[in-house]
Amino acid sequence: MSANSFDARSTLQVGDESYEIFRLDKVEGSARLPYSLKVLLENLLRTEDGANITADHIRALGGWDSQAQPSQEIQFTPARVIMQDFTGVPCVVDLATMREAVKELGGDPAKINPLAPAELVIDHSVIADKFGTSDAFAQNVELEYGRNRERYQFLRWGQTAFDEFKVVPPGTGIVHQVNIEKLARTVMVRGGQAYPDTLVGTDSHTTMVNGLGVLGWGVGGIEAEAAMLGQPVSMLIPRVVGFKLTGELPAGTTATDLVLTITEMLRKHGVVGKFVEFYGEGVGATSLANRATIGNMSPEFGSTAAIFPIDDETLNYLRLTGRDAQQVALVEAYAKEQGLWLDPAAEPDFSEKLELDLSTVVPSIAGPKRPQDRIVLANAAEQFKLDVRNYVATADEAGEESFPASDSPAVHPNGAPSNPVQVTAPDGTTYTLDHGAVTVAAITSCTNTSNPYVMVAAALVAKKAVEKGLTRKPWVKTTLAPGSKVVTDYFDKAGLTPYLDKVGFNLVGYGCTTCIGNSGPLPEEVSKAVNDHDLAVTSVLSGNRNFEGRINPDVKMNYLASPPLVVAYALAGSMKINITEEALGTDQDGKPVFLKDIWPSEAEVNDVVANAIGEDMFNKSYADVFAGDAQWQALPIPTGNTFEWDGESTYVRKPPYFEGMAMEPSPVNDIAGARVLAKLGDSVTTDHISPAGAIKADTPAGKYLTEHGVERRDFNSYGSRRGNHEIMIRGTFANIRLRNQIAPGTEGGFTRDFTQADAPVSFIYDASQNYQAAGTPLVILAGKEYGSGSSRDWAAKGTALLGVKAVIAESYERIHRSNLIGMGVLPLQFPEGASAESLGLSGEEAFSVTGVTELNDGTTPRTVKVTTDSGVEFDAVVRIDTPGEADYYRNGGILQYVLRSLINS
Repeated sequence: MSANSFDARSTLQVGDESYEIFRLDKVEGSARLPYSLKVLLENLLRTEDGANITADHIRALGGWDSQAQPSQEIQFTPARVIMQDFTGVPCVVDLATMREAVKELGGDPAKINPLAPAELVIDHSVIADKFGTSDAFAQNVELEYGRNRERYQFLRWGQTAFDEFKVVPPGTGIVHQVNIEKLARTVMVRGGQAYPDTLVGTDSHTTMVNGLGVLGWGVGGIEAEAAMLGQPVSMLIPRVVGFKLTGELPAGTTATDLVLTITEMLRKHGVVGKFVEFYGEGVGATSLANRATIGNMSPEFGSTAAIFPIDDETLNYLRLTGRDAQQVALVEAYAKEQGLWLDPAAEPDFSEKLELDLSTVVPSIAGPKRPQDRIVLANAAEQFKLDVRNYVATADEAGEESFPASDSPAVHPNGAPSNPVQVTAPDGTTYTLDHGAVTVAAITSCTNTSNPYVMVAAALVAKKAVEKGLTRKPWVKTTLAPGSKVVTDYFDKAGLTPYLDKVGFNLVGYGCTTCIGNSGPLPEEVSKAVNDHDLAVTSVLSGNRNFEGRINPDVKMNYLASPPLVVAYALAGSMKINITEEALGTDQDGKPVFLKDIWPSEAEVNDVVANAIGEDMFNKSYADVFAGDAQWQALPIPTGNTFEWDGESTYVRKPPYFEGMAMEPSPVNDIAGARVLAKLGDSVTTDHISPAGAIKADTPAGKYLTEHGVERRDFNSYGSRRGNHEIMIRGTFANIRLRNQIAPGTEGGFTRDFTQADAPVSFIYDASQNYQAAGTPLVILAGKEYGSGSSRDWAAKGTALLGVKAVIAESYERIHRSNLIGMGVLPLQFPEGASAESLGLSGEEAFSVTGVTELNDGTTPRTVKVTTDSGVEFDAVVRIDTPGEADYYRNGGILQYVLRSLINS
């Protein structure tokens, strides 16, 4: 029950139903707040308990100073938690382990139960092994179940063992698309109360639901587990960036072009740790599908959330996707009653403002390795000629071979490097493969597959291409992985599926596939040519992430593009071709066919969307969304409220987080004699840190599987094995594109092991084992934007289990910094303007950190003293930003804190 200090408790009548609400207008200053802060304000009013959430917290939010730097901590209680299976399996593993730990400490295991609704969508496990055939989907599903049976049995057990925990089985769709099409409430009803739907999710693209007016963002699995167990999310009241939209998108542009433009603008502006909120007349001209596409890319531009207020477009989408009439009426009535309804003319009090005239957006792609690196489509071929020189060896003026660093500018007057290789396909035909060849063209990812306008546009490009006699080039792996079965339904109804099939975009699965590294292997002859001749080939995908090493181990350069452009590049077959001017191929009469010849008009797209998509499709697809097919229902599962661990399992193992844990936490210690495990540059992403993608046989993880009798063909991916900490530790910092500066000349998971004479180059995992055996703590040195990208909890879990006690970076992305604290790793920041380079740190030094013990007194030091045996000293900023984070760190991590709190409650 709320303390109700502001007498905000009231009732709202909607039709025959009456709901308890907490009125925002009872708090002075609430009317001028941005939409997102109004949602937070309601959260505090409803959960005010006089201890963690007080009247002073509510007043502080009502009196928010838009220009102040964030300093006021609040406790946000999300209404629900959403997970995907890669990150969700470790969450359920940890919950199962916590039940046993509670029992060992004399508590009640049943206390470990989600207190907020938790929903998990299995969407990250399907791999596009098979493609280009009518039975590709069936074959990939069969392979998926074969590889993941243990995990799926474990999740089915969780569905029966935990209250408030539901699982959407495989083959249904992508978590974020399922969220906006089915799971999102917009206004939540629970216990007779109506309140804004809010959430945290174990995937950074949780922000897709922001397009539906739902405030939520991605957190690490560690933080999500705490939220499930009733722990509020500790946060500072953020700065809110108002992003004004005016005008309308011009013909020939797509939502993808818009979101790449916004991503570039906001990344340049700097929005890390901030909320972004869209407002203005242009919001009404932005479809819900486009809003969701924009919200989805929030982690790419770095913001915590990127939200749109509720309006008629929101209601229309709720109706289209099958929400019942009472729910839609409640959303409208509640939003209008609480001042959460969009006023296109309003100018809320924002911390900062940007503006975009939608009519200025032009066709674009992004790449070759970051989503914010937008390239105007007309310039893409020329830009490729420059960028490819960072990936291939070239002859310099002296005739010697040189290999520029990946971030060094390279301008050469002649054309792109060329290394043509003759390849023979299995059917005996031959073709030439060269740098720039598009070897993966994938319509994939929650970002775009949820948007019927760009999906229909892609299908119409395929139709027009077939009618002109065009098809994909033989070296292009083409895949179609929709975000829900609704996409297949409207393709079928519009008669477009056969055309997609004919250009090679056969259905491969309903899941994330390519954008998370599940692109599957390239055809054997293509892979061999690429690796034997070190070709810099490319992928083009309608995804949101194109970080190095993520998409496919054979592909060095990756580009984000709209679904219709993915089809176009599959037809062209090369990034060297300027597809805005050069022919994509020739028709039946030998005449050149250009992009303009097969690009659909806006009217054509709108006509298909209007006539082929209806509420009945959503009702059918989601009629029994948690039941699953016969294969899912037939999985045998154990019973009981504690899990029966299989000691031979290579998928699901009991983790060591609570071993030897006492009821009282041990005092925090300073760090002495630490060695550097890795010295890293700028923009090191969680993809570089966390295990992801395929497991190679000659790596520590591959050797572990081989030693446990697993055949190479059954290795599966790191993501699918997140429930096994032994695999994940061995894959941490093992990305094939990681460049550890203390092991120069290497690429991948290597370091130097200073426990041995002459500090030889070693696998990072092997070195960490030697350091831990010697009792030597470890540190990581890093540059700017450390930990950007996905909300990968294993980037922090793996770091901690490798024995890393502190990270010292120039700056952090929000989620990873929070996750490090959640695993008991101290995030430190170099002094303003300083870096490892400016301080002369080579990474070969021994480090000590003093002043950390001040945390034992209940305070958080602003800085701590870092010294090295080489004589370097500096004051590092302690990036424990809230009292709640300090409590987590004192307890050795968030899970230990929650466990102790639950036992003591």
